[in-house]
Amino acid sequence: MTTCHACCVQPPPPERLLWLHRSVAAILAGLAAFFVAVQPIRSAETPAASLARPGDVGSGALLIRGDDGIDTEATRLGTDADLTVSGPTVRARITQVFKNPTSGWVEARYVYPLPEGGAVDKLKMIVGGRVIVGDIKERHEARAIYQQAKSDGRKAALIEQERPNIFSNSVANIGPGETVLVQIEYQEPVHQSGGEFSLRLPLVVGPRYSPAPLVQSVDLRADGSGWGAATTDPVPDRDRISPPLLDPAANAPVNPTTITVRLQAGFPLKEVRSHHHQVVIEAPDDATRIVRLAEGPVPADRDFELTWTSAAARAPSVGLFHEHVGDADYVLAFVTPPAAEQAASAQPLPREVIFVIDNSGSMGGTSIIQAKASLVYALGRLNAADRFNVIRFDHTMDQLFPAAVPADAVHLARAKSFVEALQAAGGTEMVPAMRAALTDRAGDDASGLRQVVFLTDGAIGNEQQLFDTITQMRGRSRIFMVGIGSAPNTYLMTRAAELGRGAFTHIGSVDQVEERMRGLFARLENPAVTSLSAKFSEAAADVAPAILPDLYRDEPLVLAARLDRLAGSLEVKGRIGDRPWRVSLPLASAAEGKGFSKLWARRKITDAEIARTLRQASPEDADRTILALALEHQLVSRLTSLVAVDATPSRPDGAPLKLAELPINLPAGWDYAKLVGEPPRAVPQPPLVEQRRANGGGIQLADARRPTVSMPAPSPVKLPQTATDADLKLLFGTMLLAFGTMFMMVTRRRLAPR
Repeated sequence: MTTCHACCVQPPPPERLLWLHRSVAAILAGLAAFFVAVQPIRSAETPAASLARPGDVGSGALLIRGDDGIDTEATRLGTDADLTVSGPTVRARITQVFKNPTSGWVEARYVYPLPEGGAVDKLKMIVGGRVIVGDIKERHEARAIYQQAKSDGRKAALIEQERPNIFSNSVANIGPGETVLVQIEYQEPVHQSGGEFSLRLPLVVGPRYSPAPLVQSVDLRADGSGWGAATTDPVPDRDRISPPLLDPAANAPVNPTTITVRLQAGFPLKEVRSHHHQVVIEAPDDATRIVRLAEGPVPADRDFELTWTSAAARAPSVGLFHEHVGDADYVLAFVTPPAAEQAASAQPLPREVIFVIDNSGSMGGTSIIQAKASLVYALGRLNAADRFNVIRFDHTMDQLFPAAVPADAVHLARAKSFVEALQAAGGTEMVPAMRAALTDRAGDDASGLRQVVFLTDGAIGNEQQLFDTITQMRGRSRIFMVGIGSAPNTYLMTRAAELGRGAFTHIGSVDQVEERMRGLFARLENPAVTSLSAKFSEAAADVAPAILPDLYRDEPLVLAARLDRLAGSLEVKGRIGDRPWRVSLPLASAAEGKGFSKLWARRKITDAEIARTLRQASPEDADRTILALALEHQLVSRLTSLVAVDATPSRPDGAPLKLAELPINLPAGWDYAKLVGEPPRAVPQPPLVEQRRANGGGIQLADARRPTVSMPAPSPVKLPQTATDADLKLLFGTMLLAFGTMFMMVTRRRLAPR
């Protein structure tokens, strides 16, 4: 019979209980510090928990919790957009209403979008019954004037260009309970495609993914300093293009917006359609429409798009307009090559089509649905003689096949399965995907067409890196950008397509997929009009764009020129396939209009930026050209800003001034959870998918029997947050955990039976 020892049933000695209690306490303290550290970081200025929920205060209102723990209503913003279409141009007046409901003095800053081709030329600040008109100054001078006025207590407004399609307004010294109106105006050309005319009013800046700064070791031994580190930031202005972002599940929409369009087309109208907003349309006569939002103000969370068509059997294929300013005449021409000639000259050539699809976090929600549907449709349009490949990217990159493959049933089935399995998550490392797409193994001398179809919302801050990549690697490839979602980065799309000698198509909703992709393939499948040239017979002309682009089916050549006199004719020549094509336009028939000088100058500024990217002009020469054009024609640019200053001080001496960074809505259809990151998930891949990582690592083949884990990139978007002590808490928690473990081991060794 076995006897049990007494120690098996007796309670542990007191010293062991003390050791246990101390060890557990240390470990729990460490865990508590750890979990505090990894909680979502809240903004020190705009705590997310204090933002108003629907019904708290009213539409477009926010609450901010002050240092005293009291919630107060934040600075409010409302926008009114009034657009007048006069034939080929749009004149827009955007009024932003800043309301300060607090008891303190406020400086408000708001980041907002405008069309990338818009020429911003006017600023008015309205305070009470006073109207203060702004002036164009060099950017550094305008900012100095604004800062001095702010310091003096005077009201001031400053408009700065952050990107050609992203601007910021700063408004200083808005008093308690006071309302300040800031009104800007811009001019842009009407967009034309075949028989359809359109305008787009962007209403929200989508959050941008900005790659982390690159830190490199540098040998400084030449001057005796030894090794050091150099940091290169691909997005040095990331803070200026990343306003606070509201979670729509926890906050009411902000920035209620009203829109009115006065459409004077210059020809009898057939159909006028708003694609993403409900509108009411009045028709005073056959060529005029007045378009308003049907339900009053709407949240600024998606682009407004309006299209119209002519009631005539054939839409005008040629338009010529002029304006006299100073001692020069300015001409704007729209010339669309006849589709019949393009079709007659069509000689199908073997094509290599590389499809690239963005499945990063910003594509979550309806955007990924639109992108996948578009790509599946595109795959179905390939011909048996075509070759193709599919690349997908977030902060990593997968290439479906090692090289382009025939568009047969087997390969197409694998491609469709690959596309349908995609999910949106992670960061947006676009440059490696573009490099992979432009890698042409056949070389520039290969016969046939090579086309890259790139589907993305363009939500990145390092656009210039992408442009540089296209410039260096485009070879014989043509790049066709497909903008996806409710608020795409159209500046990136249009510039990338221009540098890549392709075209840009936008798909804003699922019901546009088939129509817009059909139009895209009409361009892909028909020969471009190439070798274009423009010549004025009797006038000395400065023409923009400097390099005339290739044209695709239904695309017009949009040409602006400054002439010493309005005489003679404009002759445009080119080749459609293997046949010559030309058209001659007498300048005497040009219709009069306004704003063409601004559009010419805006396009010349774009030419200078492109020449800088293509290294056809030095940065110094390009900047001199841009500054001279912007100052002469009074335009906002990368180097010039608009500033308006009230002459009378209003903020009392010593009264504090608080900065309010006004938040933006999440673009409609976006998934907030995808932007802030999700736990790792398994993404099924088809057999033997070639995977290339965005960091330039080696190639590995993924077996379909074992899923590939896709990790979301850290901080895919910059959300409203400021510096916190989270890192210190995390370090402290880790140290406590280590201390607790060491204490437990040492105590256990001391208490062990000898």
